[in-house]
Amino acid sequence: MRYLFPLFLILSCLLTFLPGCEPKEDLIQTSGSLEMGADTVLFDTVFTTIKTVTKRVWVYNRNGGAVKTDVSLAGLAGNTYSLIINGDAGPMVNNVTVRGNDSLLVLVRATLGDNGQATVAKKFLVEDEVRFRTNGNDQKVKLVAYGQNAYFHRALAITGNRTEIWRSDKPHVIINSLYRQTAPNPDVVIGVYVEAGSTLQIEPGTKVYCHAGATIQVNGTLKINALAALAPGDTTAAKQATVRFQGDRLEPFYNDVPGQWGGIFFTSTSRGNVIKFAEIKNANFGVSLLNVENRTPQPDLQLENVVLRNISGSNPNYVGTGLPPGGIIGVLSTITATNCLLTNCGEYAVLGYGGTFNLNFCTVANYTPAFRRETASLSFSNALEDAKGNIQKFPLVLNLTNSIVWGSYDNELLLENNADPNYTVNVRNTLLRTTDYQAATNAPDKPGLGAPGLANLVNVQDPLFKRTSLTSSKPDYRLQDTSPAKKRVPVSTPATDILNLRRSQPATSLGAYD
Repeated sequence: MRYLFPLFLILSCLLTFLPGCEPKEDLIQTSGSLEMGADTVLFDTVFTTIKTVTKRVWVYNRNGGAVKTDVSLAGLAGNTYSLIINGDAGPMVNNVTVRGNDSLLVLVRATLGDNGQATVAKKFLVEDEVRFRTNGNDQKVKLVAYGQNAYFHRALAITGNRTEIWRSDKPHVIINSLYRQTAPNPDVVIGVYVEAGSTLQIEPGTKVYCHAGATIQVNGTLKINALAALAPGDTTAAKQATVRFQGDRLEPFYNDVPGQWGGIFFTSTSRGNVIKFAEIKNANFGVSLLNVENRTPQPDLQLENVVLRNISGSNPNYVGTGLPPGGIIGVLSTITATNCLLTNCGEYAVLGYGGTFNLNFCTVANYTPAFRRETASLSFSNALEDAKGNIQKFPLVLNLTNSIVWGSYDNELLLENNADPNYTVNVRNTLLRTTDYQAATNAPDKPGLGAPGLANLVNVQDPLFKRTSLTSSKPDYRLQDTSPAKKRVPVSTPATDILNLRRSQPATSLGAYD
């Protein structure tokens, strides 16, 4: 035993002169190359001056040992693209070690400049390369971005009793920001603000893209396709005239994701608003008219041939009102909707507190999962709580005619306080899903919408849409040939449906689509 300790010291000294034993995957080899995870990174479509999402470029070392590589941006497109390589930002990083059977992550973003071409049809291409030089081997990954020029609106204030016209030659991108008003008026966080007395007029065919949280606040007047006079039956002209509102994330994944932007918000001073041939989708709320001050005349909105889809129920306190979001929201206001489709609204399709609601030839197809929504798609009350917690009641008029109201909930209509004498309900020639109001006679607190004289189809049969969002990623709310809603009412007005097709003679179908 007394010899073991000296022997241990001798062995320790000898070990200091032996070469280190590194793992094989850490040993740098002077041959071999890398494998690219993709040959091209595509950004489609990118608005000029707006940074894109970050995309990943994975690079793999399939060799048993490590290699060193130089990574650089070719710079063919100037300062369009930027890189983060192994956590380091810059156009170039040399001697990057990639261990054997490991990978390297390169992050890429793009910011495109205006190429000076103003037309919508002319998207432009901006290309570059990420280059890798490994053991004398040159490899590359192409960077491709399709650019789109646009009009950008950041806290745009339309003031001074003027009219601003948005042309359709380029898309319009709305970016949320803080608009500072003069004292004692409070600041407003908006994308676009239309002052009382001023007008925003949007030309046919305009595309409007809204950044996250962006809203359009209208204290004055909004006119969309207000002067549109299309020849009946010309569906191509109707499609070309449609003004479209959506979020500014243009990747296919975001095509139908709700809640990407705020919505269009009308205040108590707003008058004479018209929206024709438009699609409003993927917002927190669609259109809302709020008149908590009970000003007269009431703010008003006319909707014709409008689609409101994919409206989120995830923001319960938009624009500081305390009200839940919905497709159409009216508080002590006058709203007329004709030939309109409301679908996939996370909570309410139409929500009303006092005022007048005229819904004619509309389709409400609200197929949200039952466990997510326990609210009627159409909900109306004449009671409103003020800032002090006091409940006040106001006159409410509901005219629901020639329409389809259906969805994933057993009761898609709620008439709260309908026994009040200032509460007027007129529901006729409508296919309606409800168990609360299916009786043929009135009860003290429930109108009997199943009365024969009203000609309603109450909780009788599914309307038989061609495809719903529960069965297809591309729903189609036109009617099957065997639908009970087909050819139910004589044609009077409107003479065309939501697609601008002439309605059938002598009887047309319920809902927005003939």
